[in-house]
Amino acid sequence: MKITELFKVEGKVAVVTGGSRGIGRMIAEGLVSNGVRVYITARKADACDATAAELSEIGECISIPGDMSTEKGVTAFAAAVSEREDQLDILVNNAGAVWGAPIGEFPDEGFDKVLAINVKAPFMLTQALLPLLKASGSAEDPARVINIGSIDGRRVPDTPNYSYSASKAGIHMLTRHMAHHLVHEDITFNAIAPGPFESKMMAYALDDPETRKAIEGVVPRGRIGSPEDVAGTVLYLSSRAGAYLTGAIIPVDGGISTHGSG
Repeated sequence: MKITELFKVEGKVAVVTGGSRGIGRMIAEGLVSNGVRVYITARKADACDATAAELSEIGECISIPGDMSTEKGVTAFAAAVSEREDQLDILVNNAGAVWGAPIGEFPDEGFDKVLAINVKAPFMLTQALLPLLKASGSAEDPARVINIGSIDGRRVPDTPNYSYSASKAGIHMLTRHMAHHLVHEDITFNAIAPGPFESKMMAYALDDPETRKAIEGVVPRGRIGSPEDVAGTVLYLSSRAGAYLTGAIIPVDGGISTHGSG
């Protein structure tokens, strides 16, 4: 029961959506650094290719750009992975969108876009990759699906991001639902609910020193999340150490969920 064996992921194959930046890149780097062959996807091909090239300096990272919010994009991406791999060990559904607007001014598009990317796309991509996940899973080493939710799906946020918080609550429940129905397929489903991390979604706040300080002030741990925080959680869930966990929503939020409406 050595730690090197408990947390070993070397030789596995993973997909990380939205892997070109932010939390997705942090996760992809953590997996690549530990011997996982990682496929990343993102809508912007240049950014996806550039990140894959950078991460390939430390391991194996392949770029397959695509739009996971469309049926065509999901189908094409799943086909591209299936052409290259006979099985898939780890699927990280990370790609996401956010929309903020005051109530009374919130547009239809703000719900359609966010729910399509944050809830529908993870389900449809998981469904499309299910044959590869089933081919990987065993009783001792199941395939892993890790959905990236948000602490805003567990509490009422101060910002008027109505569709985002609703979508993240939705992906948390979808995770539990799929975990329940697919447990006998030797696939585990868990979700991570991050607090504040460096990302494009939070750049508007974290790039301003005063706003950043204010955000850090509401985090009990007193800081913004680091790449090691989220990558470490994914490595645990993807390794033998996390093989018995399914249907869990893990807050990686510096303690925010210990108070308020979390």
